Amino acid sequence: MSKTEEARMRLVKSLFPCGVPKLWCPPLMHYTESGALDKKHIRSHFVHMLPYSKTYLVPSSTGDGWELSPSGMDGVIDFFVKETRDLEIRFLIGVLRPDADDAVRDIKKVVERLKDITGAGDAVRALDISGVCGFTVCPPKGKELSQDFIAAKLESIFDLGLPAALYQLPQITENEIAPETFERLVCDYSNLYLFKDTSGRDSVIRSGVKTGGVFLVRGGEGDYSIWYKGDSGGKYNGFLLGSVNSFAKEYHSMLAFLDGGNTKEAERVSEMLTNLVSGAMKEAEKIPFGNVFSNSNRAFDHFFAYGRDAGRLPLPVTHSLKRLPCDYIKYVHDLLERHDMLPAKGYLE
Repeated sequence: MSKTEEARMRLVKSLFPCGVPKLWCPPLMHYTESGALDKKHIRSHFVHMLPYSKTYLVPSSTGDGWELSPSGMDGVIDFFVKETRDLEIRFLIGVLRPDADDAVRDIKKVVERLKDITGAGDAVRALDISGVCGFTVCPPKGKELSQDFIAAKLESIFDLGLPAALYQLPQITENEIAPETFERLVCDYSNLYLFKDTSGRDSVIRSGVKTGGVFLVRGGEGDYSIWYKGDSGGKYNGFLLGSVNSFAKEYHSMLAFLDGGNTKEAERVSEMLTNLVSGAMKEAEKIPFGNVFSNSNRAFDHFFAYGRDAGRLPLPVTHSLKRLPCDYIKYVHDLLERHDMLPAKGYLE
């Protein structure tokens, strides 16, 4: 084992004494009609998920991380640090910027903000008090960027020395971190401890490159049970999925089945979730605003928040202040009903 891997193991042990959790969620940001954070809804949503998932990526693509202004980012961080601490959740802060220099600037800014909020004198202590277990970053945006350029820009972020997670998201960045680039970063930076791949191609995990003890989570939706390490032969340690917003209980059960060797039941749950999520995402592609991750999960949450009669209530507000289309909400209602997953009562009732 290399010195880098040993240092990574010590970092992970300090962040998660009982081991890195297998189920992570990029939570939705809920809004009022004026565009302010709907704090009551967000908090109730977390309480609803807590029995099954206590680790989060905030903000994320699902949580409008690419759309948030600097002041919006500050508001989200303030809310989570100040008003959810009693829930004892842990969260990665998503610093999703198309330019790595901007990401470095914003991470430094967030660290100073956490010091102010917590009164801690150093970054490590500020992160610990606030429940932050690191920062999640993506490659810089651009189709034609070379791997050397991508690596150099990511290195400038990891050189900060803070706990970090790397996010493969070609749907937004228009490029992918090559397996060899990933291996290079893993070998050089012990503070890189988690990797999320939402590409759907899973090129890094398929390549067989050294992962150096980095915790690997899949963000691509669908066929969940085959990707998890264990009897199914998968290679991911866990999942970080937008659909956990509404199906945390089901994913928790699926992982328990897989850990217990009950592959048949795990595959049953996986197939049901695949049908639900893929159906909602495919239809969400027709919506001309927002992104499919946020819109599809926001529609699901509408019913889990308000129950069977949610379709009669005002439609969910998106970050753009536009409401999800009525016909899309009806589609998701029918989808849930067909799979016998339409809740009679919501967590906000």
